[in-house]
Amino acid sequence: MNGTLHSALDGALAGAASTLPMSAVMAAADSAGLMGEHPPEVIVEKGMRRSGVHADEGTTDSLTLVAHFGFGAGAGALFGLLNRGVRHRTSAWVAQGIAYGLIVYAVSYKGWIPSLHILPQPEHDRPGRQPSMIAAHVVFGAALGALLSRRGR
Repeated sequence: MNGTLHSALDGALAGAASTLPMSAVMAAADSAGLMGEHPPEVIVEKGMRRSGVHADEGTTDSLTLVAHFGFGAGAGALFGLLNRGVRHRTSAWVAQGIAYGLIVYAVSYKGWIPSLHILPQPEHDRPGRQPSMIAAHVVFGAALGALLSRRGR
């Protein structure tokens, strides 16, 4: 397999896997009453509604799961490509991953999500959701960096 494809695939797998601990942070925040409806649910539900698609709750839940892990895989693939051939210590990978996770957060929650009127800008959202999502993206990035630090070992 060529190096570019291999980097993208490694990143995609790491991104999907990193979505698990991210989801755990979101679930903990939800249990603490901070989240309201989870952003992946809101994105899928609004996308379906705007497309005229009607689905039962089970189908919507399944699509939300696929969309959330798919987005994580896509973000991971891009991170893998951006870091193709890079060799760092694990701590540097984790730091880079955290920075990348925060960039993904900013591009999403300060960019395309409010631009598409899915959720409001963070400063106008419910008080606990955005700090929870920042924490979730830090965890995503840390896990992504840690997993990709093992590449080539």
